[in-house]
Amino acid sequence: MRKTIIVSTLSVVFLVSCVSKKKYTALETNLSETQTALTKTQVEKEELESKIEKIEARVTEYNEKINSLKEINDNQLTTIDDVAVMSNNTKQKMRKTLAKVDPEKLADAKTLEDSMNLAVSYNLKKSISDDEEDVDVDIDKTVVMINISDKLLFNSGSYKVSSKANNILGKLAEVINSEPSMEVMVEGHTDSRSINTAMFRNNWDLSVKRATSVVNILQEKYNVDPKKMIAAGRSSYLPLVENDSRENMAKNRRTKIVIIPNLDKFFALLDSETL
Repeated sequence: MRKTIIVSTLSVVFLVSCVSKKKYTALETNLSETQTALTKTQVEKEELESKIEKIEARVTEYNEKINSLKEINDNQLTTIDDVAVMSNNTKQKMRKTLAKVDPEKLADAKTLEDSMNLAVSYNLKKSISDDEEDVDVDIDKTVVMINISDKLLFNSGSYKVSSKANNILGKLAEVINSEPSMEVMVEGHTDSRSINTAMFRNNWDLSVKRATSVVNILQEKYNVDPKKMIAAGRSSYLPLVENDSRENMAKNRRTKIVIIPNLDKFFALLDSETL
C-alpha cells in the first residue's frame, strides 16, 4: 500500500514537472518573439529618425534660400507656377507692356504666367512684324510658337522664299542669334488641297521644301547656326482651322517657327524698345 502511494506521488510530481516545462518553453518562445519584435521596432525607429533628420535638413535649406531671396530688393524673385522666377524689375516691364495690350486679350490672363506670356508675345510680335493678321505669336510654358502666313514668305504653290520675306526673317534671325542656347524648329504647313506636280509629289513634299527653304535663308543670309535649327514638314494634318473657306485655307498655309529659349532669355524678351 505504501509502495503504491509513493508511486502515485511520484507520478503526480512528474506530471506537474512536465506541465511546468511546457509553460516554461512557451514563455521562452514568447520572450524570444518579443525581443525580436522589439529589435525590429528599434530598427524602424532609427530609420524613421534618420528620415526625419533629412527632411528637417531640407526644410532648413529651403528656408535659408527663401530668406536669402527676401534680402533682394529690385531683383527680388517671384515664383511662377512653382517653376520659374521673375524679378521685380521684369515685372515692372511686363506691366508697362500689358498696358498696351488689347483689353480683351488682357482679360483672358488669369495668372501671372498668363500675363507674362501675353507680354512676351506682344513684344516679340512687335519686334518681328507690325502685321497683326499674318503673324501670330503663341506661348506655352516658355515655348514660343510663331505662325507666319505663307503669303508673307512664298508665292502660291512655290517653295522659293519671296524677297518680301527679308524683313521678317531678318528680325527673326536677330531674336534667334541673340541667345546661343536657343533651339529653333521650322515647320511647313499646307492647306488640305492636294498637289501633284513634277516638283512636288504631295503636300508632304511641299511642306518640307518650304521649311528647308526658310532654314537655308536663316543660315546662309542671316548667319543662324545650323546646329540650332530643325526643318520639318507637317503637310496638311495640323490645321489651325477647318479648311472650309478660302480665308481658312490661307490661315492654314503657314510656316511655324518654334523657339525654345532658356528662362533667362525668355524673360529678356520683355526687354524691348516697345516698352
